[in-house]
Amino acid sequence: MTKVYAFDAYGTLFDVHAAASAHRDEIGPGWERMSQLWRQKHLEYTWIHAMTGRMVPFWTLAARSLDYAIAVVGGVPAGVRDKLLGSYRSMAAFAEVKETLGELKVRGASLAVLSNGDPDMLEAAVTSAGLQGVFDAVISIQDAGVFKPDMAVYGLVTKRFGCGPGDVTFLSSNRWDIAGAHVFGFRTVWINRTNQPDEYPDFPAGAVGRDLRVLVGR
Repeated sequence: MTKVYAFDAYGTLFDVHAAASAHRDEIGPGWERMSQLWRQKHLEYTWIHAMTGRMVPFWTLAARSLDYAIAVVGGVPAGVRDKLLGSYRSMAAFAEVKETLGELKVRGASLAVLSNGDPDMLEAAVTSAGLQGVFDAVISIQDAGVFKPDMAVYGLVTKRFGCGPGDVTFLSSNRWDIAGAHVFGFRTVWINRTNQPDEYPDFPAGAVGRDLRVLVGR
């Protein structure tokens, strides 16, 4: 069977802090804190909506979490909020992504994105990063009707490729996402870009790397 690699999108393929970084001069010295809060709350909101069974678009939660982060840091100049949301839809991929995915394709692997993102968000991100045609499937959790780490989300990959969990290598920069994928039965690789301490000892990562080059022995 062809090797299947499934990638989380935000933070794994695409730099979630690029939007705030691009406008840091307008935001001011609190831009990093604002960006971290934006990401933290965005994830928290997905978990709450998943556990309560009240789904809303990922984009809606992106805007709500940004508003929270802006309020915490004391506001941003007029127009910056719209610029941040615009930048969020056109994130840059991390430097090694395109080359590494290309090498995996040459080796005959099947590649997929598995993300909380809405389909239009994922399409915009893939296009802006110049990754059109690279993935065999771009899978949104909308098809499962619940956010990660619900097991139904990971099952979208095995359903799409007609394979078992053990045939899939799943990569994410989110340790909680790796924990969920481990429980489902995927082979897992935690992309620990910021050298964070490990978590969830009951749900270990199969491997750890600083970026995607770990997949091609670099």
